[in-house]
Amino acid sequence: MKWQEIAVATSPEAAEAVAESFYQTGAAGVVIQDPGDIARYLSEAKWDAYDLSPELLEAENVVVKAYLPVDADLAERLDCFRAKLNELANHFPGHPLDVTLCEVCEEDWATAWKAHFHPQLIGNRVVVCPTWEEYQAGQDEVVIRLDPGMAFGTGNHPTTAACIKLLEKNLEPGSMVYDVGTGSGVLAIAAALLGAERVVAVDVDPLAVKIAGDNVAKNHLQDRVEVRQADLMAGLTEQADLVVANIVADVIMTLAPQAYGLLRAGGMFITAGIIRHRLLEVQRVLLDEGFVLVDVLLSGEWAAMVAMAEK
Repeated sequence: MKWQEIAVATSPEAAEAVAESFYQTGAAGVVIQDPGDIARYLSEAKWDAYDLSPELLEAENVVVKAYLPVDADLAERLDCFRAKLNELANHFPGHPLDVTLCEVCEEDWATAWKAHFHPQLIGNRVVVCPTWEEYQAGQDEVVIRLDPGMAFGTGNHPTTAACIKLLEKNLEPGSMVYDVGTGSGVLAIAAALLGAERVVAVDVDPLAVKIAGDNVAKNHLQDRVEVRQADLMAGLTEQADLVVANIVADVIMTLAPQAYGLLRAGGMFITAGIIRHRLLEVQRVLLDEGFVLVDVLLSGEWAAMVAMAEK
């Protein structure tokens, strides 16, 4: 299968807004190459410089990349994305928004980024570790063995990391959990390793469902984590103690009534993928639905939060 790579060179200030535009266009995930983050990781000895290309080491701008399938809908999606970039140009005057396109094969894309994915402690206990690396767990650590493939979610992105941190704080042992928009399955696996008795992970993308299922098997959690293909929470009926959704603001607002309906009284709704300037908008929708705001976690331009279903 072939994929259209779309790369946008932009400023650090505009990078998160570009990423959200990709999600709204239908991209399952993005890659953000930030020279500042790369320099920090090198200084902390998390990466070896010889793993990195000169293009990354010498870049001046942040590069945000996404991949769309080369199919009958591609032209329409590209037009939609260009329109969103034109809107961003009005919000970020003077900031570069330079687009380059190239076509890649799935096998090339799925393996090229592996040099940059290494074990990472997220929060206090959760370590996300690629399946091809060895890692000795420390005391109280839980290790997620992961191969994201073409799906979104290694734990490196601020939105995924925020969800993991909020799961550590809010998930009670024995809980029933829904992970909506599971991507690689990383949050579903984290929930199970942190003590959830049952997790149902859903994604509309059949490729993500396959990858998440494979990752669940790699972590030997098939008895507690079920992966399904579904559009948000359509077709789900079981009452839950916690719902986690790392998506985007518009989808979270659409999801709110479904999440409220399927949460038990006092159940928690963890959401992330919200650009900071849209946080109040999302909060208003959740409050109108009957949620009570519990916690907000900010990371750069991203916001994540916890809301409780008051019934």
